[in-house]
Amino acid sequence: MKILVIDGQGGRIGKALVEELRRRGFTGRITAVGTNSAATAAMLKAGADEGATGENPVVVGARRADVIMGPMGIVAANSLLGEITPAMALAVSESEARKVLVPVNRCRIRVAGVQELPLGEYTALAAQLALQAEEE
Repeated sequence: MKILVIDGQGGRIGKALVEELRRRGFTGRITAVGTNSAATAAMLKAGADEGATGENPVVVGARRADVIMGPMGIVAANSLLGEITPAMALAVSESEARKVLVPVNRCRIRVAGVQELPLGEYTALAAQLALQAEEE
């Protein structure tokens, strides 16, 4: 199974996702794509196998991934303070991959019925959902 983790800004959520996947023993391929080099570096340091930065790696990676993970804003154009381009959001949205998104209260997107949790709990739940895809 190939997992694509996308994040922007400082890469905090992407880093936490990669760490949680590795903590749970996932040995498959994790590709980290940051909207900037700081985000990419944080995810690589956390244990991603490979990393790239920018719009085209998101577009290409979304075609190849089995699972795409990241903050909820990766499916909304101009989110993450404008770091998610319309092409990035479209590539993620149209991908056949399973999407496992972490709700973030800074994205100005709210999902009814989702309670506010600490990041660690969200990443644990997200890793569990992503790894379930491997069993299906």
